Amino acid sequence: MSRMPIMDVTLEGINPATPKALLLACVTLLFSVHLWRWLGQRSIRSPPGPFPWPIIGNAAQIGNSPHLYFTRMAKKYGNVFQIKLGSRTVVVLNGDSIRQALVKQGPEFAGRPDFTSFQYVSNGDGMAFNTLSAWWKMHRKVAQSTVRMFSTGNLQTKKTFEYHVLCEFRELLKLLVEKTKTHQFFEPLTYFVVSTANIMSAVCFGKRYSYEDEEFRQVVGRNQQFTQTVGAGSIVDVMPWLQYFPNPIKTIFDNFKKLNLEFGIFIRDKVIEHKKTIQSSTIRDMTDAFIVALDQLSEKTGIILVKDYVTPTVGDVFGASQDTLSTALQWIVLIFIKYPEMQIRLQQEVDKVVDRNRLPSIEDQMQLPYVMAFIYEVMRFTSFIPLTIPHSTTTDTSIMGLHHPKEHGRLHQPVVRQP
Repeated sequence: MSRMPIMDVTLEGINPATPKALLLACVTLLFSVHLWRWLGQRSIRSPPGPFPWPIIGNAAQIGNSPHLYFTRMAKKYGNVFQIKLGSRTVVVLNGDSIRQALVKQGPEFAGRPDFTSFQYVSNGDGMAFNTLSAWWKMHRKVAQSTVRMFSTGNLQTKKTFEYHVLCEFRELLKLLVEKTKTHQFFEPLTYFVVSTANIMSAVCFGKRYSYEDEEFRQVVGRNQQFTQTVGAGSIVDVMPWLQYFPNPIKTIFDNFKKLNLEFGIFIRDKVIEHKKTIQSSTIRDMTDAFIVALDQLSEKTGIILVKDYVTPTVGDVFGASQDTLSTALQWIVLIFIKYPEMQIRLQQEVDKVVDRNRLPSIEDQMQLPYVMAFIYEVMRFTSFIPLTIPHSTTTDTSIMGLHHPKEHGRLHQPVVRQP
């Protein structure tokens, strides 16, 4: 049997310049392909934007305040521009283009990107982070009608909702007065968050908590941490490889998953309690209403609900309301500080209509035009959140004359103003 010759290869036989040349050639090739793809996108009237680096895109340029970076980019490139986050192309909308996309071209921009972090919010079964589908439309319709029924649907539910608001406001007012006497000045945001969460707890679960209740404080604290860590979720969404080895982003993202799990357990336990004691003839609160409404939807459509959709629906309503309403209250306080003459004028109008022995009610609304105008102006003037939940396109489309292929991610940035 003949032997196969063996080639002896030694390190001395390799030119040291060869690995460096190969590495340089690979880097040059990758950079050339990246540049060619970038130029190709620009040739089909894609949105303008800064040059992205390979692998990371523009992620390093964004920093800890993405809304400020986007504001600078909007001044340079206009209301519609695009960036790269990792391997994903993301289009950022500002100003009038947001209304154009979400209102006038709503169905074309109604999708959600398949982000990793979205799978951990309500186990991917909620409405807020889910994409457009036939079931999502039915689910959303039921949720909207139920929320409307418990807020402004009829006179009785409107009175009940007002009762919850006034009861909670009395407690908040008492607390603020005590804090002012004791500390003279303090940070009110935490109390705004707890009070708005308490209102939604009364509406959703038929129960309010004291400000010192440990379980409730933990739930509210989780919600605040959720908003702080959701940014890390966005980084993992565009660079998913970061979740597979130890690094600061993975640590924050693991905390993000833990927060969602704990919040989901809190809501699930409330739903289980309600299902044990519910009577279809008596709707005690919004959780009861969701249980009945989703059961009726299943019977009407013949769809067998193999998952629990009540828990993520209640979680969406209970969780989302805390940030928006408490932020609105904080904006009002900031504007009062900046423009004390507005505060004086508002107080004068309220004093003319409402006696000092009671709180304002819905019936007083028509007699308080300046108060109502002020509230609407606060909502118009301020930005409750710097960035919305990302959308994605459901079909090839265009906006402001710029091409957007299907399933491209969209971030929407309201106009940021300082009071």
